[in-house]
Amino acid sequence: MDMLGSYLVTAVILVAFFIVFFKLIRIVPEQEAWIVEQFGKYRKTLGPGLHLVIPVVQKVAYQNILKEEVIDVPPQVCITHDNAQVEVDGILYIQIVDPYKASYGIDDYRFAAAQLAQTTMRSEIGKIDLDNTFSERDAINDAIVRSVDQASDSWGIKVTRYEIRDITPTDSALQAMEQLVIAEREKRAAILESEGKRESGINRSKGRRQHQINLSEGERQRRINESEGRARVIEIVSEATAGGIVEVAKAIELPKGKQAVSLRIAEQFIRELGGILENAETQVLPFDIAHVKSLFDTVTGKGGYDTPKGEES
Repeated sequence: MDMLGSYLVTAVILVAFFIVFFKLIRIVPEQEAWIVEQFGKYRKTLGPGLHLVIPVVQKVAYQNILKEEVIDVPPQVCITHDNAQVEVDGILYIQIVDPYKASYGIDDYRFAAAQLAQTTMRSEIGKIDLDNTFSERDAINDAIVRSVDQASDSWGIKVTRYEIRDITPTDSALQAMEQLVIAEREKRAAILESEGKRESGINRSKGRRQHQINLSEGERQRRINESEGRARVIEIVSEATAGGIVEVAKAIELPKGKQAVSLRIAEQFIRELGGILENAETQVLPFDIAHVKSLFDTVTGKGGYDTPKGEES
C-alpha cells in the first residue's frame, strides 16, 4: 500500500511538472508578437522563437499578427456633390507596426479602421459629382489611405492601401446617368454633323476658288502666248520688210533700176485704177488714148504734170 501511494505521488508530481513545464515554455511563430503581462502590468513583447513564461505570475495577454491584414469595409450609401445616392464598399489593407500600441492603444483596431474608412469615404464621395465617381476612384483611395493612416498612428498600425470594390448608383441615379449619356451622345453627333457640313462647305469654296484661279491662270497664259505670238509675227514681218526694203534699195541703185521701179508702180496703179473703175457707178475716162500715154509718162517720169483734157460721160 505504501508502494502504491508512493507511485501515485510520483505520478502526480510528474504530471504537475510537465504541466508547469509546458505552461512555462512558449513558442512564438514567425510574423507574430506576443504581449506578456506580469501581475496585470505590461512586462515585455515576445518575438518569434522559444520563450519562458512563468505560470501564474506572467501571462500572454495579446497575440498580434504582424502580417498584412485585409479588412472588408461594409457597403454604405453615400451622397455625391450633385445629391445622387450611390452604394460604395471597399477593402482596407493594414499592418501592425507597433504591437504595444495595437494592444493598449485601442480596443479593436480592425473595427476602428473600417469605421474611419467609411467616414472618409462618405466625405470624399460628397466632394465629387456622380459622373466623376468612377474616374476619381484612385483619388478617393489615396484620400482614404492618408486619412486612416494619419489617425491610426496612435493605434500602432499602418494602412498600406485601400481599394474601392464597387460603386452602385441607385435606380433613379442610373436612369439619370443613362439620359445624360444619351443627351451627350446626341450632342456629339450634332456637333460632328455640323463640323462635317462646315468642312464640306469650306472644301467646296476652296475648290471653286482654285477652279477660278486655274481659269484665270489659263486665260492669262493664253493672252501671254497670243501677245507673244503677235509680237513674234510683227517681228518677223518687220524683219522681212526691212530685208525687202534693203533689197529694193540695192536694186534701185543698179542701172535702169529706177525705170523698173516706176514701171512697177505704174502697173500697180493701172491695176488698182481698173478695179476702182469696175466697181464705181460713175466712171471718168480719158478722152483719147494719148492722155493715157501722158499719164503713163507722168508716172514713169518722162512727161510733165499737166492735167489731161477730157470729158465726163
